[in-house]
Amino acid sequence: MADEHLDDDFVDDEHDENDAEDSAADDEQEQAVELRIDDVDDPMTHLLQGEIEVEGRMPYSSNATFLVHVTHDGKSHPAIYKPMRGERPLWDFEPGLHRREVATYRMSETLGIHAVPPTVLRDGPAGEGSVQWFVAGDFTEHYFTMVEARPELHDRFRAMALLDIICNNTDRKSGHCILVPERTRADGTPTPAEVWGIDHGLCFAAEYKLRTVIWEFADEEIPEPLLDRVNRLVDRVPLDISTLLSDDEVEAIQGRAAWCVKHRRFPTDPTGRRYPWPLV
Repeated sequence: MADEHLDDDFVDDEHDENDAEDSAADDEQEQAVELRIDDVDDPMTHLLQGEIEVEGRMPYSSNATFLVHVTHDGKSHPAIYKPMRGERPLWDFEPGLHRREVATYRMSETLGIHAVPPTVLRDGPAGEGSVQWFVAGDFTEHYFTMVEARPELHDRFRAMALLDIICNNTDRKSGHCILVPERTRADGTPTPAEVWGIDHGLCFAAEYKLRTVIWEFADEEIPEPLLDRVNRLVDRVPLDISTLLSDDEVEAIQGRAAWCVKHRRFPTDPTGRRYPWPLV
């Protein structure tokens, strides 16, 4: 779909007076979309080089967020496309939240956490945006249900908590933790449950603004392997991350990394106010 086929109304809902009606329409449209999920060997190449086809707008998103299919070499896979043109202006973040989505993915990879679906920066039907691999998970589950019933996932949540600290995530809602249940591969090999984190546009502010639902591990020691990787950020933030952010924001990453290395424990929230809203 060419860029000229998407007019301003397609991506800009800043002055929309019919949010309730649009949400209902989005729900109906979303239910009608059939996901085409093929096995892809290299998700990053697929996302970067594939052709993007817009299926529809994701419901309940404050910014323009689109479900798309990306097709490359005869294979198709859904993804989430967030163009800069569809962002609502924010007083505390410069335009370009899509770049923070990409930066968080790259930080997750740098720290060896691998908790964010592959995310790339590229041009799409509405211009430059982030394109993130769609995780076909169990959307009836979220952080609060998983942390209570699945202790085997706690190490994964510890890693995600550390990622949120380093990235200064101001919006880790419970529903931003996506469960992919246990499954069996075609060859009969079992695959354990996984958790992925999504929606990272509100990350990397220079001012400390952590707001998250993951507080169960407060004051616990941060696992040593994770601290070793965090320590590398104190001296240098990788260029592929720093070029997406301002100088002040890069310095703040180093400051948060130094805090973690010094205290060696997850932070606490004595105020009880560092939760996002809504929680889910």
